[in-house]
Amino acid sequence: MGIPVKLEVFEGPLDLLLHLIEKNKIDIYDIPIVTITDQYLEYIESIHSEDIDTLSEFLVMAATLIKIKSKMLLPPDESESEENEAEDPRQELVERLIEYKMYKYASFELKDRHMEASRILFKEQKLPDEVADWEEDVDTGELLDGITMKKLQDIFEMVIKRREDKVDPIRSKFGKIEKEEVSLEDRIVSIRDFAASQGKFSFASLLESQNSKTYIIVSFLAVLELMKTGVLRIEQEQPFDDIIISYKE
Repeated sequence: MGIPVKLEVFEGPLDLLLHLIEKNKIDIYDIPIVTITDQYLEYIESIHSEDIDTLSEFLVMAATLIKIKSKMLLPPDESESEENEAEDPRQELVERLIEYKMYKYASFELKDRHMEASRILFKEQKLPDEVADWEEDVDTGELLDGITMKKLQDIFEMVIKRREDKVDPIRSKFGKIEKEEVSLEDRIVSIRDFAASQGKFSFASLLESQNSKTYIIVSFLAVLELMKTGVLRIEQEQPFDDIIISYKE
């Protein structure tokens, strides 16, 4: 007597076979073909379907199982040598079951991900026009609060003195190649781009990278112009401290 099989809806003959293997806790690589065939045929007899195409698939698999079962019951052919042993009649069926099982579990994973994705809502980021077009009013009085020309002059003189202290007394007598002088407009653009990329930097560090007094003076004037237009903000915690410049978007 075969093990009773609870009638369920299967997607195809491979799905039914996989169900029988898992139900009986059978090793898929060593299928007891007689037992599985009997259970499979018992299920086929209980099918009442008018779908000829679906029923034909189950009947084709039934014929395949019966063929494998008959081969397993036949005695081995003595004419075959030990080196050329006949293939296991179940091999092709095992490979098909393993491939089907892999795709079946992959479909479960994709179904779970689809269900998770259906719970996620995406909204395009968009600011109202009145917010996107809003610009903060620049209060030059607030920007220059606590900053005097005397403080800026002290920092400027300190930087110039540092550069003079670094002058080599011997090499300073050598001739030098003068660079082409930069205009104030070009220097304003350069410092504005530098400030946008750095965000925050010291005034002294900006001037120390220059190569001539003229270039430093132009840089100093460019900083003042950008500060006046509200592009740069200047801060100084204590008197004679280095001035910190920050870019204001």
